Amino acid sequence: MIRIEALTGDCINNTTRLQLDSGLSVILKYNVSAPADLFHAEAAGLAALSQRQATRVPAVQRIADHYLILEDLGCASPGTDYWRLLGARLVALHGEPAETIGFTEDNYFGATIQSNPITRDGHQFFAEQRIMALALQCLAEGKMPKESVRQLRQISDRLDNWIPDFTPVLIHGDLWIGNTHCCADGQPALIDPAVHWGWAEADLAMTALFGGLPTAFYQSYFDNSEITSDSHERMPLCNLYPLLNHLLLFDGSYLRDITEICRRFA
Repeated sequence: MIRIEALTGDCINNTTRLQLDSGLSVILKYNVSAPADLFHAEAAGLAALSQRQATRVPAVQRIADHYLILEDLGCASPGTDYWRLLGARLVALHGEPAETIGFTEDNYFGATIQSNPITRDGHQFFAEQRIMALALQCLAEGKMPKESVRQLRQISDRLDNWIPDFTPVLIHGDLWIGNTHCCADGQPALIDPAVHWGWAEADLAMTALFGGLPTAFYQSYFDNSEITSDSHERMPLCNLYPLLNHLLLFDGSYLRDITEICRRFA
């Protein structure tokens, strides 16, 4: 080994670039406190995304309970066509319908266990396994008042008032700007997934959080997708899940954002 370079961007694990004697470089993610299945779950998610052949993801080189070694995709600044390409490739990822919601195994949304039971009812899945599962955890840890949980239950029971009965597709599941990556050759890639078969709009909605993505990404997505731009009216409902997860993991101002959504829809 010649050089070790610490990388930033992962809120849960330590990430470094290892420059090897052979000239090859790899990415090492490690966490001695991680659950034994965390990196195995990430590897399974990357494999599922790779199998779709829609967008680039890093190949898994080696996996163990407390570390994961990945292909080093290199790094560059996004060029003029980068965001358009990313939008089109996300449409391609979302382009193959699935028969069910859920996934072949449970995995992780950051450090939070993500339950993925197989079902055909997307509204019930999102209500119970996404919104209420995390709302009750936040309540148990004293991070959310009972009134907010009551309002979230009201919303969960009426999701079909706002959200159509979408055909499930494979989604990245944790798609904010920090989990997009510009490779050394300027091509877009996706990293750090929380994959499952779910609603394409959940992926799209999460891209709007934490600063959002450039207009070119959304223009490309809507130009190539059957999803219309009026989906922004439903985005707050889809974003209850990542906001609840951030409240659970990081505290901060996320309760205020959740409260505003509850006031609008409850």
